[in-house]
Amino acid sequence: MKPFFLFSVLICLAIMSMGYLLQKPFNEGVLQYDISIVSAKNNPATLNSLNGAVITLYLKQGQSRSEMTSSLGTESTVFNNNSGNGFILKEYSGQKLMITLNAANWEQKNKANNNLLFNISNEMINIGNYKCKKATASMPDGKLFTVYFDPSVTLSNKNYNNAFSTLNGLPVQYEIQSGDLTFKYSLKNLNSEIVPAIKFEAPKTGYRLMTYEENQQLKKG
Repeated sequence: MKPFFLFSVLICLAIMSMGYLLQKPFNEGVLQYDISIVSAKNNPATLNSLNGAVITLYLKQGQSRSEMTSSLGTESTVFNNNSGNGFILKEYSGQKLMITLNAANWEQKNKANNNLLFNISNEMINIGNYKCKKATASMPDGKLFTVYFDPSVTLSNKNYNNAFSTLNGLPVQYEIQSGDLTFKYSLKNLNSEIVPAIKFEAPKTGYRLMTYEENQQLKKG
């Protein structure tokens, strides 16, 4: 092997290793996002009801819990990627419902976000304390999904949200369109800490039990 070629290979390996070392893995902890509505056409009631809404994510490797709290109530989704089971807890107007999930249900629930192909800009944007890149993807319904992410932080469990399974970094800010509404999620807190196992356990009592299929039929009715 020629000395110059060997030197070039070593330089490339060193640069690749440096990039890997600069990435900070997030294996377990809590993320919290503020939710705001940036577009609510002719829907001031929805704007008021979701004002101040927060979503808190509890992540372990293979396990996740997303907990959204607003003035309307609380909705939590828990899923274990290893066992392929989970549940949804809905607490609204004094009613408490638990919807069971299996792997097929989880895939159906998240099918709109599966296999998103992101176009990533090389331009760096500062959002709070994070240096972010902009990524955009086209949803199956033709709407544009935009996310600003920090490539220096990697999440070990990306499956908590299928929209980010192909994104190599930490989502810091993103927007989701739903009908006439556009929701903006902004990262408020990120804490690496031990998440208690009880966060991923289904409650034994106090909830009306329903399967995912039953809940889907109820929505159609």
